[in-house]
Order: sequence, then C-alpha cells, then structure tokens
Amino acid sequence: MSAPLRGLYAITDSQLLADGRLLPYVEAALKGGARLLQYRDKSSDDARRLREAEALRELCARYGAELIINDDAELAARLGVGLHLGQGDGSLAAARALLGRQAIIGATCHAQLELAEQAVAEGASYIAFGRFFNSSTKPGAPAATPELLSAARQRFSLPITAIGGITLDSAPALIAQGASLLAVVHALFSAPSTAEVEQRARAFSALFATV
Repeated sequence: MSAPLRGLYAITDSQLLADGRLLPYVEAALKGGARLLQYRDKSSDDARRLREAEALRELCARYGAELIINDDAELAARLGVGLHLGQGDGSLAAARALLGRQAIIGATCHAQLELAEQAVAEGASYIAFGRFFNSSTKPGAPAATPELLSAARQRFSLPITAIGGITLDSAPALIAQGASLLAVVHALFSAPSTAEVEQRARAFSALFATV
C-alpha cells in the first residue's frame, strides 16, 4: 500500500454501468479523485470479468488508485490487485495467504464490532461497516449507526469504510465520526454523463480535505 487508505471508494454496479458505461464512468470517477475502486460483478461470465478487470487495473494505475476485486480471490491474485470479502465470501486468512502481505484486503463487518475484531485478527487491511442508509445495492443489510464508527475508531487502528446509501449530504457526519473511506455506488454512478460523475467524485473527495 503506497498511500493511506482515505477518501472516496467507488464501487461499480453492473446495471448502472451497463451499455458501455463501465470504463468511461470509472475513469471519470478516478479523474474526480476516487482513491479506491471496487469491481463488483456477480455474473458468471469469467472471460468478460477478466477483460473488464484488466482494463480497470490499467485505469487505476494511470490515476494512482487501488483496484479491489469483490469476492474473487483467484481473479485478484491473477491480476495482483486487492480483494474485498463479504461475510459469506470465504476465509480472509486464506485470502491473505494467497495474495501476500502487501495486498489490500477488506472485509464486510455489517454493524458488528465483533466481526471487525475477527477481520483484524485475520489480516484485514480495512474494515467496512454498513449499511448506514437505505441502499438499493444492499437493501437487506443490517443497519449501522454513525456512533458505531466512533466506537470502531476508538477500538481499531485500521482504516474504516462506511457503505450503504451514502450521499453528499450524509457523508460529512460519517467522516466526522471516523470513516476513512466512503464507499459510494448510486450517488456516484447514477449520473447522466461522465462529466457529472467526475463532478460528484470531486465533491465527495473534497469532503476529506475539510474534515
């Protein structure tokens, strides 16, 4: 990890970024200052996923950002990039053994400090809590509170990611409570143009300079 894990964490969405929008919209987010990019695609088209992930890796390298693969340790290992694991996505310790000590590996901890404790023990690079607000990406996820971020910040030294329905209006309070990274999907990529994506990314990124 070359730079501290702090800032806007853009997460792709297969439906929002369909019809050729994936690469131009992601590049716009990176231009706007996104520090991490998570490639999240639950389809079984391995060949397309590999092509897209390779292209995203090149974009991230160009803009000095980190690429994280959602829930596919083998693909992350093949590309030499980071990995994000949900609670049902396999062993974090095994992923750490596969990807090595330097790889960024994040873990979903829902709204439970106990899950974060376990992730830290197994070698996580960051811990992710959410959902904080109503989220169309994860509608059934347990709700988390800003106070949880504060408690996690006091307990753990790792970067903390907040996810779930985050908007520009709600983001500052989460940063103030201890979020190092804001994971954003719809508030970033549900835009009508690449120019709008870049503008939104800049607005999110600017929040970290003022808090």
